[in-house]
Amino acid sequence: MSQAVSRVLVIGTSCAGKSTFARALAQVQALPYVELDQLFWAPNWTAKPVEDFRALASAATAGESWVVDGNYGDVRDILWPRANLVIWLNYSFPVILWRALRRTVRRNFTRQELWHGNRESLKRSFLSRESILVWVSTTFRKRQRQFAALRESGTFPQVTWVEFNRPAQAQQFLRSFSNAR
Repeated sequence: MSQAVSRVLVIGTSCAGKSTFARALAQVQALPYVELDQLFWAPNWTAKPVEDFRALASAATAGESWVVDGNYGDVRDILWPRANLVIWLNYSFPVILWRALRRTVRRNFTRQELWHGNRESLKRSFLSRESILVWVSTTFRKRQRQFAALRESGTFPQVTWVEFNRPAQAQQFLRSFSNAR
């Protein structure tokens, strides 16, 4: 990857696979990887104070190259002016919902620790207003409109946008880097 595309933002609705894709891209390009969820969440699913989150995001992206995943508006003014590539995982609702369900079941079964001791629970996942499944269902269209409007606004003219509408497109993009080596 040339210097011109060395500061990458991976965006998309919840459960689009941003972290998985961004981690893989960072690995094949040997770039630092930053997961905004890890910077945002404190123990017990408590959001860190906005000032702390902003400071962490700023420090994590102080270098000349990075791959960041996440959609947090609280740090957009820090990250987006420095980014030069936005990869939008803009998949269909059925794809997103299936991924959300599969990921949630897997995390509940394996008791996978996410950030700072946080784990998904059956109660939180399926019987709560804080359910990721409810979140995905209620924010999906809003996020699509938000990202489309952001792209069309021209607010960040230095950014090149790449939009994938199917997971296979994203996988082909990653393979193109592996094949180039």
